[in-house]
Amino acid sequence: METLTLRPAEPDAGKRVDAWLASQVEDLTRSAAQRLLEEGRVTLNGKPLAKNYKLAGAETLILTLPAPEPLDALPQDIPLDIVYEDADVVVVNKPQGLVVHPAPGHPDGTLVNALLYHCGGSLSGVGGALRPGVVHRIDRDTSGLIIAAKNDFAHRSLAAQLQDHSLARTYECIAVGGFREDAGTVNAPIGRCPADRKKMAVVPSGRPAVTHWEVLERFSGFTRLRCRLETGRTHQIRVHLAYLGRPILGDPVYGKPVPGLRGQCLHAAALRFTHPRTGELIELCCPLPEEFQAQLRKLAGRC
Repeated sequence: METLTLRPAEPDAGKRVDAWLASQVEDLTRSAAQRLLEEGRVTLNGKPLAKNYKLAGAETLILTLPAPEPLDALPQDIPLDIVYEDADVVVVNKPQGLVVHPAPGHPDGTLVNALLYHCGGSLSGVGGALRPGVVHRIDRDTSGLIIAAKNDFAHRSLAAQLQDHSLARTYECIAVGGFREDAGTVNAPIGRCPADRKKMAVVPSGRPAVTHWEVLERFSGFTRLRCRLETGRTHQIRVHLAYLGRPILGDPVYGKPVPGLRGQCLHAAALRFTHPRTGELIELCCPLPEEFQAQLRKLAGRC
C-alpha cells in the first residue's frame, strides 16, 4: 500500500477534487480517482472526502493507493535486446512499436509479457498486476533503454532514484525547426489537455516538468537534440518541444506524421543509475536505430 501527500495550490481553488487528482497523479483517470474517493482513500484532516469536494487551494490531502494486485500478465516468447542484466535488474533496448505494458487495446505482446518469459516470472510486484517490474516507461513509438526490476527491493531503490533525479535518462531526437541557442531548459507543468483527454499539454494546473536540451547538429529546418529529463511526465519531451513550436519529427500526436516513418524520431540513448544492491554506478548507452540514422542521413544530404 502506498500513501501520497498532495497539496493543492492557490490557483487550484474551486476545482473538483476528482478532476484535480486525475491531473496530478500519473496514470490516474478521473473515474479511477472517483473510485478511490468512494472507497475513502482520499482524506483531509483524517476525514474522507466526497468526490464532488471543491478544493480550497491550501489543504493537505492524503491519498492511499491500494496494494499491488497479483500478476495477471502472461509470459510470451518475444525477442529482447538485453543491454544489461543481473539478479536485480534488467535493461532492455526497446524497439520502436513495442508497447511497454498491457493496456486497453494492447492486452498482450508487450515488453512486460516478454520480460515475464525471459525472467521466468521473476519481476517485482510493486508495479501491480499489469506492470510487473516496470520502474519507468517510454512511449510505444519511442525506442531505447528501459530498466525493469526483478524484485521489490530493487524496484523501490530505483523508484527512489527516479524521485530524487539520480536515475538519469538521456534521449536524442530530431526537432522540426531551428534553435538559436546551443542549450536550454523547458520548465513548464504538464497535465491532461483540456480539449483532448487523450493528449498531454502544458497547463497551469499540471505537474512540474523540467527538460534540459542541447543542440548536437543543425540542419536546414531541423535540429538534432540531446534531451535530459529531470522529471518523468507522460510524453514530456514530445509535449515540451511542441510547446516550443519545435515538435519531434514524425510525432503523430504533437506534430505531423512523416510518410514512410514509423512514429517519432525519439530515442532513449543513455541511462545512468546506482545499482540497488552493490551501490555501483551503472552507465549504459545504445546506438540510434537505423530508421533514425536514415533520417539524419537524409537531412545531412539536404544541407
